Amino acid sequence: MTTETVGSVEASDNGPTSTGSRSTMILGIVTLVALGVLVLFGLILSPADENQGEAVRIMYVHVPSATLSYVGCFLTTIGSAIYLWRKSRWWELLAYASAEVAALFTAFTLITGMLWGRPTWGVFWIWDARLTSEAMLMLLLLGYLAVRGLAADYQVRAKRAAIVGLLLVPNVLIVRESVQWWRTLHQKPTLSLAGAHIEGLMLFSLFTGFIAITLVFIWMVIHRFRVAWLEEQVDLEGLDEAIAERRAEGVVS
Repeated sequence: MTTETVGSVEASDNGPTSTGSRSTMILGIVTLVALGVLVLFGLILSPADENQGEAVRIMYVHVPSATLSYVGCFLTTIGSAIYLWRKSRWWELLAYASAEVAALFTAFTLITGMLWGRPTWGVFWIWDARLTSEAMLMLLLLGYLAVRGLAADYQVRAKRAAIVGLLLVPNVLIVRESVQWWRTLHQKPTLSLAGAHIEGLMLFSLFTGFIAITLVFIWMVIHRFRVAWLEEQVDLEGLDEAIAERRAEGVVS
């Protein structure tokens, strides 16, 4: 793998050359099959809960989506830290792609949580510790994306976004432990080291949800990374052409 330095930023010659590949196509097909299995077990075969009734089915996508949003935040923080250390464009773009997907999953988590809250609590939203900290995480992700999208030099916006990205993991830990640290209406973890609070087809449906949503997450991150990489290559080519034109002007003058 060969690399070159572009304005003190490490760039690779062996990045993706298109937004898709045979591998991602196969991954996409497997993902669709997994989603189909999730629909089958989550909506049809799995029974309703004794207490929550049919609303329990939201759990099969809500819990995995929340977990994968945390994974996306961890990837963003790791990628941001490595970028600040090594100036690696590859890791910075991975952090960027992960943040976008994490923002989508966090938004989906909030929406499905509100849909679950309406029949369970009687309202769509309350300023509960878990909900409030999750909303703060969403705002932090949007802040990262806003800084990353500023009309500025790549190194400037990437560095500023990376600093924001370092704050994501601490916020995730607050969200994760909020139900333990504060008195909250939100239920305790469905799955924990002490064991699962559900069993049978409900437990199987939840694990199916984890598999399907994880595949969706991986597929989306890969494709968003590829698009971001190709966008940066276009920008680099435009910069090279602009520099060449300025040098040509200097020779002519």
